Amino acid sequence: MGYGENRGDYWRARYKIAPGKYGTVLDTNGKAVRYKTKRAAEKAAGIAEEEAAKEAAQPPAVREAERMTFGEYASTWYEDQDLAASTMQNYRRHIEEHLLPEFEDAYLDEITKSAVDGWERKERERDYAPSSIKTWRGTLHLILADAVDEGLCDSNPATRRRGRGKRAGRSRNRSREKVITTALGILLIAERTALLSGRDDEFVGVVLKGYTGMRWGEIVGLEAEFIRPAAVRVEWQLYELDSGELHRCPPKDDSYRTIDAPPFLAGLLTGQVGRVGTKPCECHGLRYLFSGHGAANGAARRPGAKLVDVARAAGVSTGTVSNVLNRPLAVALDTRSRVEKAIADLGYVRFWSSGENAAHWRRNGFATWLFHPAATGWYPKKAPEEARPVPLLAEPWPGIPARGRGAAGRAEACWLPIQRGLTPHGLRHTHKTMMDEFGTPPKLKDERMGHEDGSVQARYSHITPEMRSRLMDDLTAVWGASLEARQRMSPGSPVRVLDALLRAGQ
Repeated sequence: MGYGENRGDYWRARYKIAPGKYGTVLDTNGKAVRYKTKRAAEKAAGIAEEEAAKEAAQPPAVREAERMTFGEYASTWYEDQDLAASTMQNYRRHIEEHLLPEFEDAYLDEITKSAVDGWERKERERDYAPSSIKTWRGTLHLILADAVDEGLCDSNPATRRRGRGKRAGRSRNRSREKVITTALGILLIAERTALLSGRDDEFVGVVLKGYTGMRWGEIVGLEAEFIRPAAVRVEWQLYELDSGELHRCPPKDDSYRTIDAPPFLAGLLTGQVGRVGTKPCECHGLRYLFSGHGAANGAARRPGAKLVDVARAAGVSTGTVSNVLNRPLAVALDTRSRVEKAIADLGYVRFWSSGENAAHWRRNGFATWLFHPAATGWYPKKAPEEARPVPLLAEPWPGIPARGRGAAGRAEACWLPIQRGLTPHGLRHTHKTMMDEFGTPPKLKDERMGHEDGSVQARYSHITPEMRSRLMDDLTAVWGASLEARQRMSPGSPVRVLDALLRAGQ
């Protein structure tokens, strides 16, 4: 018998389809109808139940025509979402690369828990990270939950049942602890990144991240106009889409904020503003504090198919497409044929570098060719090249990266690792840890990091000028100590901005 289900501020009409199976009354858009009273919901449920009984009496061929496959529903589900560009991109990647290959042709009401668990086991066997698999299953759960609400299936097979099988506590899928460094580590890594890029920008950028905890997109999207005399204003971020476009959007969770900057950092930022000039970037028409260190290829502005489109059409990764273009004999014949067919079908044309620097840092390029070598002393493994130490000319200290053909043969030294496993995001963790060591009040830490504590305790806490001043003094002290330690290693530096700081300290 149909009944009204209380959903808090409205009632939902539920009706019996078969023994143990219930559906929901939907509107013309396929969404659950919200009734103001229980009686109205019960009446609608009764009518729907009568119609369901008549439908059940129809031949199976008639009912079959109204069923939906996961692929059909996922397509309409994705189109109905209205979320941030970064979230939409992530959903699309989860669906196309991990869910559709397994469930595309399966009817929604035939997907079982064992099928979902089997898919998850296959993903683990492919050596994907447990945290990634958990995220993809979360997307699957979200899609199927909406399908249940629309009456397209009776239950959500992606729901995890607690207390069954292996122990599923927090320790089971615990990810590795994020690597952090010290104030001296920040300084030395900043110096090395500047030596690798051949300019001061990377030095200032690494120090800014280590001493403010700003997110990567917030630093890449930092416009010169938001540098204050003793602070940095976070108003925007640049989020890198799969297409190569850098999407300008509000900071994560709308975490607009003003971050106090100690005097040494304010000085570095003022100098950087003077170096960037007045020319705006072509992609946004704005003057950003940092620009890319590598050559621009213009792919984001070129019309037509992109490399990522070829990868999706061929059902392979972008790295495989790159191998087909650059090292075709290293790719299996059938895979190579699929990629070549996708290239022909889409009319993909390679676009060579323009010789000009890119308008912005790219997350992967910065981490791979600047930050990782600076932190570890090694270039990472990138096919067809194996991991290798950064070749250096020994003088002046700490060494100048040797460049060009035969650089390894001309090398006189290499760097010792500063902190293995450190990533650019690890500097955000480093800043938070530094504030913990200082005993900085939680309210002030949350403000700098762009976090929000909705507890009653946090609501009754407030930040005073004395708290801010104390934190600036603490940051200045550890910076000064790191400069003194660096000065004992060598009185000067090939990095111009750091050399000026070291000689001023003398």
